[in-house]
Amino acid sequence: MTQKKSEFNKVLNAWDILVIAFGAMIGWGWVVLTGGWIEKGGVIGAALGFAIGGIMIFFVGLTYAELTAAMPQCGGEHVFSYRAMGATGSFICTWMIVLGYVSVACFEACAFPTIITYLWPGFLKGYMYTVAGFDIYASWLITAIVIAFLIMMINIIGAKTAAILQTVLTCIIGGAGILLIVASVINGTVDNLDGQIFAGTTTGVNIKAIIGVAAMSPFYFIGFDVIPQAAEEINVPPKKIGNILILSVVLAVIFYAFGFVMNPGDIIASQEATGLVTADAMAAAFNTKIMAKVIIVGGMCGIVTSWNSFLLGGSRAMYSMAESYMIPKFFAKLHPKHKTPVNALILIGILTMLAPFAGRKMLVWISDAGNFGCCFAYCMVALSFMILRKKEPDMPRPYKVPCYKFFGTMAVIMSGFMVAMYCIPGSGGNLILQEWLMVLGWSALGVVFYVVCKVKYKESFGTLVEIISDEDAATLMPEADEEELDKVIDAAIDRVLMQKSDLIGGTV
Repeated sequence: MTQKKSEFNKVLNAWDILVIAFGAMIGWGWVVLTGGWIEKGGVIGAALGFAIGGIMIFFVGLTYAELTAAMPQCGGEHVFSYRAMGATGSFICTWMIVLGYVSVACFEACAFPTIITYLWPGFLKGYMYTVAGFDIYASWLITAIVIAFLIMMINIIGAKTAAILQTVLTCIIGGAGILLIVASVINGTVDNLDGQIFAGTTTGVNIKAIIGVAAMSPFYFIGFDVIPQAAEEINVPPKKIGNILILSVVLAVIFYAFGFVMNPGDIIASQEATGLVTADAMAAAFNTKIMAKVIIVGGMCGIVTSWNSFLLGGSRAMYSMAESYMIPKFFAKLHPKHKTPVNALILIGILTMLAPFAGRKMLVWISDAGNFGCCFAYCMVALSFMILRKKEPDMPRPYKVPCYKFFGTMAVIMSGFMVAMYCIPGSGGNLILQEWLMVLGWSALGVVFYVVCKVKYKESFGTLVEIISDEDAATLMPEADEEELDKVIDAAIDRVLMQKSDLIGGTV
């Protein structure tokens, strides 16, 4: 383990990190995929599935809160798992969370031009080809690539710039969500639940459907874990970081509650026509299509907030791995002016620019593959939490989880259960072939990096770089100007020469 002062600029305040995490969790899925959730589990079944996912995320969030406050260092999962499991465990954990971050960024790249299609039906121009039944047009593709490039550049310019953008857009999303909830309360009716409480007609089918929704729900709560990734850029006391992390999770769970405005027939018609059930529900509630466009604008903001957050989180995770020589050192380069991991940002930016070439079906495949990666990493972080309570009981913990055995065990069990559901055929949440190919392809790339870097960097591979605080750095080497430092050095040389003179009985 080596030590150094942080090279990042501490530019994020408490509000910045709250909107970064909350904005990441309330992206575009609540607009574009609500109909799919209801079709899969029914209204109550979908709500129960999300509740299960939300509880799991809350337990995992508690472990993150304690670990982040104890080790406020760029990389988050990388640092936690290293201290608990060593270099190999850290590599696996961090590589899987990066899969989750990259998957969300790619998801948003495909979603953004889809929204524009809803707002502007004549937007699609220049048919190119078809992938899995989805027609790809030049206008759709160019828009996705341009927006991906702009988001990448915003993040390269700096975390504070990204946080300001995040604040504005998150406020817009919150306003749109509040409008929908108010509309549901005023115009919604319990009669609309008829025929759509659950998706199936038997208990077994309903349980399977609920599990299916629960298995995919973590994808929509991913975001709180961006906070530890940017820990070195946060200018907030460690204990407060833990509190903000938990608050962001609670706010996201509340936001995902929605009302019942449409009946089963309307939902089916909306799914077949636009696929944007939430927007059509807003139009139905206010009896005007203008309000549907309001929700769509909120969804567009949600895309950018998620995209923004996960570029930030993914690049910092890659930076931390490169700092430990687990992936090429190239990715540890910081921008000389903005102090952002520029090469890591460029790589993730390029991947998001390439994702739209695979079409809209990519949204489903990449979200499920990313879900698996995140749940796997969450399970490893929860295990790290339990291990470190035994291995390092005296570690300073500014935010300390009470009854750690209960909460830690629940976090491990629930996140482990989610991982199992992705792997067991017929579970309701298992990955399909295309999704497994993505997971396995990413894992294979990780193996290549692991082997190559272990051979290339030898003993340096897996070296954890521990960040020391400014106070500790001042203790180790007090600040002094150059003139004072020269005087100290000259005095030390004179003392050495005088001692040498005394020993040989002469002069120098």
